[in-house]
Amino acid sequence: MTQLGLGLDLSTKRTRKREFLDEMTRVVPWQKLIALIEPHYPKGRTGRPPFALATMLRIHFMQQWFSLSDPAMEEALHDIPLYREFALLDAGMTRLPDESTILRFRHLLEEHQLSARMLATVNELLEAKGLMLKVGSAVDATLIAAPNSTKKPGTRDPEMKQTQKGGSWHFGMKAHIGVDAESGLVHTVKCTSANVHDVTVAHALLHGKETVAFADAGYVGIGKRGETGAVEWHVAMRLSKRRKLDRSQRLDRIYDEIERLKAGVRAKVEHPFRVLKCQFGYVKARYRGLAKNTAQIETQFALVNLWMARRKLTAQ
Repeated sequence: MTQLGLGLDLSTKRTRKREFLDEMTRVVPWQKLIALIEPHYPKGRTGRPPFALATMLRIHFMQQWFSLSDPAMEEALHDIPLYREFALLDAGMTRLPDESTILRFRHLLEEHQLSARMLATVNELLEAKGLMLKVGSAVDATLIAAPNSTKKPGTRDPEMKQTQKGGSWHFGMKAHIGVDAESGLVHTVKCTSANVHDVTVAHALLHGKETVAFADAGYVGIGKRGETGAVEWHVAMRLSKRRKLDRSQRLDRIYDEIERLKAGVRAKVEHPFRVLKCQFGYVKARYRGLAKNTAQIETQFALVNLWMARRKLTAQ
């Protein structure tokens, strides 16, 4: 027996995913990013015409937001009407971008190093809106795991390395970021193999205009290296040393309060990592080689900035 329909219009339900895409539609500077990519995008004077640049850019961003591979993105476009709607693919289209088309667009961005320029474009917008003050910076790094299969010789990515943290060994890469100490928005991204020590990259995470910088205990001694100029560093005290503070002593209470204040600023560097890993689901390197993964992470942090600033951008 055929069941009677309930007359529901499921295509317009305000799901969380639809709300998310609507928010990002409003805050992403589409025209500026399209103008950045357009000189490098194929014109399609012969053969089958390419898909619109706006469509491919939206598809590329959906891959980052929902952690989709090229084949998974192709299938999602066929299965999910909301994704086709966001990508500006109307019902009258006779074809959809396949995984090869999606792959070629990503390679185009990598070839012309456009991901770093997209991050810069987004940050120029945020700075113009008064959301990035650039008086101080906070720096940190996070480990990104990589596939470590050794079933066949040479299957490991030679650019990924091992490092030890918390008594455990990790194989992969590190994403180092510098953020605005006031807003927590990312202004600089550097990627290295996992065995590179955080302190050796710290000088490259500063934009040059800040007067103070904050970091955790992994950066102890950074102020003595002379690579960061006249920046005043506020590095957290090592936990073992802080535990020895006697709070009944006035001087130790002052030291403890200083550490608490430093931690309040330094914690802002953790917010972009939370969005990257928890909101966007990026927990593992998807590609082979540092260059490709760096391009993806730069794009991710451009989108992280827009996500973190979305309410202030839409309120203006």
